[in-house]
Amino acid sequence: MRIKPLQPEANLKIALRPMRGLSARKSLGELVYDNLRQAIVRGDLAPGTRLVESRIAGAQGISRTPVREAIHKLERERFIERLPRGGFGVLGLNRQDIVETFGIRSVLEGYAARLAAINYQADDLKPLEAKIDEFERLLRRNRLRGLPDVNTQFHDLLYALSRSPRLVGMIDALRDHIFRFRQIILRNAHQAWVSNDDHRLILEHIRRRDAEGAERLVREHIVRGQAMVLKTFDRTLE
Repeated sequence: MRIKPLQPEANLKIALRPMRGLSARKSLGELVYDNLRQAIVRGDLAPGTRLVESRIAGAQGISRTPVREAIHKLERERFIERLPRGGFGVLGLNRQDIVETFGIRSVLEGYAARLAAINYQADDLKPLEAKIDEFERLLRRNRLRGLPDVNTQFHDLLYALSRSPRLVGMIDALRDHIFRFRQIILRNAHQAWVSNDDHRLILEHIRRRDAEGAERLVREHIVRGQAMVLKTFDRTLE
């Protein structure tokens, strides 16, 4: 895995939110983990940023134990990797990750769309329509930074219509990795319009209870996204 040159550790003070208002439902280690993971997923901690337990603990005003717990979990989930000279580096994307993740997505999300077409009830599609319209309004105002969140909300609503908690759980396991890809795809306004047109077409097939058509369209939608991400990835290697 190619790691970009290390970014300054001072970025930690900017990227990480202060640990205030701790929830009784989560351990401090879980909160540190959530904090770091979101900073990585949203790009506040860029690929190659060096993470050191003592620096993170100092920036947050906490002990090293919960930081160590969070870092080991992020390492297992392949958001970071151990560096030869100590500390950890934020992992970027590689071609294998891209192909593997999109392949799994095409199967799981295609099946979710199939089940949604079979299982949806009368008013279930209105929230999906609202997200498509919200996405379009952002596009027309050229507010591209808001697109990944709205896109994710649309897909979450779609998955829920499958009425399959186990399937939704499997998709959610890839959630943050998928979000990183969406940010790449939706930086391009043309591709964002194509994505929203896909969503309208998928919704129409679900409305018709065309399970096979909805599944096929979702798979095609994901293949187009993969091609876009691979093209962007390959340009970084030139």
